[in-house]
Parts: sequence; C-alpha cells; structure tokens
Amino acid sequence: MASVCGGSLALFDAGVPLKEACAGIAMGLVKENEKVAVLTDIIGLEDFMGDMDFKVAGTKNGITAIQMDIKIPGVTIDILKVALAQAKEARFHILDAMQAVLSNHRDNLSEFAPRMVTVDIPVDKIGALIGPGGKNIRSLQEDTGATIEVDDDGRVYISSRNSESVEAAKSYVESLSAVAEVGKVYKGKVVKILSKLGAFVQFMPGKEGLVHISELEHRRVERVEDILKEGDELQVKVMEIDGQGRVNLSRKALIPRPDGAPSDDGGYRPRRPSRPDRNAGGYRSRRG
Repeated sequence: MASVCGGSLALFDAGVPLKEACAGIAMGLVKENEKVAVLTDIIGLEDFMGDMDFKVAGTKNGITAIQMDIKIPGVTIDILKVALAQAKEARFHILDAMQAVLSNHRDNLSEFAPRMVTVDIPVDKIGALIGPGGKNIRSLQEDTGATIEVDDDGRVYISSRNSESVEAAKSYVESLSAVAEVGKVYKGKVVKILSKLGAFVQFMPGKEGLVHISELEHRRVERVEDILKEGDELQVKVMEIDGQGRVNLSRKALIPRPDGAPSDDGGYRPRRPSRPDRNAGGYRSRRG
C-alpha cells in the first residue's frame, strides 16, 4: 500500500488538485480453529504464512478501494468489522504523517509535469485547423512545440511539457471559432501588399482584412512598402465589417496622433463600398 501513499504525495507535489490525500494499509489474518488474530500492516512473511491479505485504501472521509485474497473458505462479518476498524485507525495515522509533510497540492504544476488541455471547435472548422495535407496543423506544432490531436467530433487535444507552448496552441485553436468584432484590437501578420491600395493582414486564423493605405499612418503615405512589408506583424483595429463580410482594419487608429498633425474631419469612412446591384435600375433589352 506504499504505492497508494507515495502516489498521493507525488500528485500533490506535482500540483494536481486532488480533493484529499489517500493512504492504504494491508491487513492480515491468522486463524487457528477458533483463535483469530487480525494483523495490521503485514509484511511479506505474514502475507505468505497468513490466511488473508486485505488491502484497504481511502481518505479521512471514507474508503475508496478494497481488495482481498484469502486462503480459507471465508471470513465472518465479525472478522471484517475488526479488520476494517483496525485499517481505519492505521489509515488515519498514515494520513496524519503524510499531511505533516504536504497537506495540500502545490499551487503550480511541477516544471517537469506534462501539460494537456482540450478545446472543442465546430466540426466545420476541423479542415481549417488541419489544412491541406495537414499543412496547418504541422506548422502550428512546429511554431508552438505542442502536440495536437483532433477527433472527428471537433475535440482537440493539446499537450506539451511547456505551459507556454500549450497556451500558444490553445489560443490559436480557440480563435478558429471566434468571430471578428468591430472595435476590437488584434495582432496580425501582413500577407499581401498592394502598393497603392493597402495591405491585407491575417488577424485571425483563416481571416484576413484590408488596412487601406490611408489607415496606415496619420500622415499621407505614397506607397504601402514605405511602412510595411510582407511578414510584418502589427496590431490592427477592426473598423468595419461590410455586408459582404469583408473586414476593414486600421493601424492608424492605434497610433498616437503626432503634435500638429491635422485631425480627421469625418472620422473613419468605409474604404470598400459594397458593389451596386447591377439590376438596380431595371433590365433593359439591347434589342429594339
């Protein structure tokens, strides 16, 4: 039963939040005709020569597991009562000794303890996580150092020996099911530049938005390449999501206005108006 006691202390020491410590004790029995002796904390010889090996494990609030081997036809209720009473006394004595060493689990997991978390994502987002031929998930594992497994029901298992890598991978996976919010600030990466128009920034997994050239800085910018290049990381603010789901972003909104810089007279204005309906004016045949 030392394995129960040692295992409980090891889990406490590793920071696993067990409700209570658990200890175990092995009870023995020697029976000769009507003479009966119940032994507490038996050793190998007493187990080999005796008539019973009765293991009892539990906390101060009750028994969690029992296991019995006997070499006689059976044991009486009275014998069991005595064995359980002695086991309780011994268990409490061991628990007191254990709690004197470590009374509760540590606040933080041991640096040597592996970390594992689960995240549930919509089933229709599994493809975006895995990517073509597993490209996305391999890249994510390489970038974070975490091991990632995905079930068909959308449950994602993330594990690593490093809490930072687990949190990085978890953050990415959770963002797959997130929805962009107007006014919220995101960290993104420049994925494409159109010199006179702006920069497309991936600010969520599988989600890109346009930073119009006029939303780069408070001053006039002639070429996007003067400010950004592909691969650059930056903070952007979602300014608008139009009727077609296109996202307009701003870098300028997060930069303090320089002294003497002119103020915007009308605030933010959409840079990509929705296309007009081709049939808005009615259909007119080309035939006379």
